[in-house]
Amino acid sequence: MDSALPLPFEIGTYVVLLLIITLDLVLAFARPHIPSTRESVLWTSFYVALAVVFAALMFVLGDAEQGGQFIAGWLTEYSLSIDNLFVFLVIMARFSVPRKYQQELLMVGIIIALVLRLIFIIIGAQLIASFSWVFYIFGAFLVYTAISQAVTGHADEDEKESRLIAFLRTRVAITEEFEGAKLRTRVDGKRVFTPVLVVLVALGTTDLVFALDSIPAIFGITQSPFLVFTANVFALMGLRQLYFLLGTLVEKLVYLQYGIAAILLFIGVKLILQAMHENELPFLNGGEPIAWAPTIPTLLSLVIILSAMAVAVVASLVKMRIDASRERDSVERG
Repeated sequence: MDSALPLPFEIGTYVVLLLIITLDLVLAFARPHIPSTRESVLWTSFYVALAVVFAALMFVLGDAEQGGQFIAGWLTEYSLSIDNLFVFLVIMARFSVPRKYQQELLMVGIIIALVLRLIFIIIGAQLIASFSWVFYIFGAFLVYTAISQAVTGHADEDEKESRLIAFLRTRVAITEEFEGAKLRTRVDGKRVFTPVLVVLVALGTTDLVFALDSIPAIFGITQSPFLVFTANVFALMGLRQLYFLLGTLVEKLVYLQYGIAAILLFIGVKLILQAMHENELPFLNGGEPIAWAPTIPTLLSLVIILSAMAVAVVASLVKMRIDASRERDSVERG
């Protein structure tokens, strides 16, 4: 835990977040329905407001550096969560999940994501504490991921996922029809799985891939496990409501993947520079820190992250308007 923060504040934060997640889980399963736009806006605004309040508390109880690190980390994770949202949309469409039951499955997918990220946070924190050179690996991985994101998008993930689903269907008895959100049902007296199993495996696979990207990314902003975990929780909590709010709009943000790639590339370079600044590798500069390697302040990181996302979203919206205008002109001429 971060020693600069009061212990009761950290413990209280974990308790409050656990209660909120539990309430969200209960609501999703107790009242399966298709949320209205107004409901989605209210819940999304509520979770964003919670993150802002938490950031304000960080500034008061911690310091400006910790507050800035949380905001930068939260925005980074939120950006990556929106990318995650795109794949969730693809999964729901591919398996024809009834919209009424998508809330429940999304909530399970988010819980899986939280558990996976908690595991990676614990592993990552231990690696960083023991081996400072792990930043070289994290940085190189993020640079590679950024290039892959910009060039291929989600094509490789879809292909791996399809192979996994095909393997699962050949090994497990699965019905063709959904029975609500039930995982198992009975057919001709035999207990078999419903397509919910396939959807959960697809969501879990996606969560694993995104956890591998997001955890090294946020460790490039802060090494505090408390800040890393809370930033992830706040980013994921409103994801279910955001899914219904944005809907297919996410698919139309065609330049979003480039904005996210730019963020990952920046953080990857930042991690490598940080590793050079704290260098302990004996074959590099004699095991001594590389003095000319600059450190990038949190405020500059925050500006770059916000700028990358803003440019990607605005460019996508402009393209949407241009395409819509051309389509209208084409209809009028036709």
